[in-house]
Amino acid sequence: MTGLQDYEIFDAGDVTLQSGAVFPSLKLAYKTYGTLSPARDNVILYPTSFSAQHIDTEWLIGPDGVLDPTRYFIIIPNLLGNGLSSSPSNSAAPFPAVTYHDAIAVQHRLLTERFGIARLALVYGWSMGGMQAYHWAALHPDMVERAAVVCGVSRCAPYNYVFLESVKAALTADPAFRDGRFVEKPVAGYRAMGRVYAGWAMSHGFYRDELWREAGFTSLEDYLVRTWDATFARRDANDLLAQIGIWQNGDISRCKQFGGDLDRALAAIKAHMLLMPGATDRYFDVRDNEDELGRLVNAKSAVLHPIPSLHGHRAGNPAGNPRDQAFIKAEVAALLGK
Repeated sequence: MTGLQDYEIFDAGDVTLQSGAVFPSLKLAYKTYGTLSPARDNVILYPTSFSAQHIDTEWLIGPDGVLDPTRYFIIIPNLLGNGLSSSPSNSAAPFPAVTYHDAIAVQHRLLTERFGIARLALVYGWSMGGMQAYHWAALHPDMVERAAVVCGVSRCAPYNYVFLESVKAALTADPAFRDGRFVEKPVAGYRAMGRVYAGWAMSHGFYRDELWREAGFTSLEDYLVRTWDATFARRDANDLLAQIGIWQNGDISRCKQFGGDLDRALAAIKAHMLLMPGATDRYFDVRDNEDELGRLVNAKSAVLHPIPSLHGHRAGNPAGNPRDQAFIKAEVAALLGK
């Protein structure tokens, strides 16, 4: 590591993607917390979510947090397209289409080649991280002991896909989007995207009961401006589009191993499975997890415990929200006790 960089880089070399295209010198950025045990059996993998980098999600790691680095060796792999791992913003154009399957393949190499890890005590993920956790459990069933899928699903639902179409439309309506890519920062596009996201990410009850006041905002407009107007402007717009593509095409069964058969993919899972949607999440709907639950026929155990919260999708990443934090912490502790 050099300078202010607080993460490591795994250079995977030239990688053949699921599409058949070759990605030259693909790089995976990651950060570790805690100490790997001599038996290498105390590992928690914690993939990042949409637009997030490890620094955005490491808040729940701590001795009194959801994930305890005094007991576990925690690895956060940054998802492709997030600006730290290989992304449009740091790679030669054109950036190829990548998938969750591509991301999990490189993460698997990181674990096995750099750390000699053959077993994961837990894969924990929220949102796109939860979708990665599902992919891990299906693609490497003998390696994953437990998986916590927080506000995530095994494949992107049509309703979720349409939500992401609205996000893309808002962002790409900016005049900075030309010939299929952004040639400069889309200032208006970032704000439009944030306003669309604000309506979907939080629930009807969150706005009805003015729960934004609990975080110190003085008005609804104050909340929208300070929380959503600039939330995506910190990321490269082409990176955002790349990750939206990964999300929309997410499906654990969309690979040679399962041939598009979701029942077969879900039946491959052997882990203890915790499905923890947000009770009021508008795009990772509880009903999708309900449908999956009955198809996890070979899982060691499988439970569906929705987060009882009005914070919508954000219930699964409750920084500054002690009620939802406590619920998630207790559920993960119970899962790790199995």
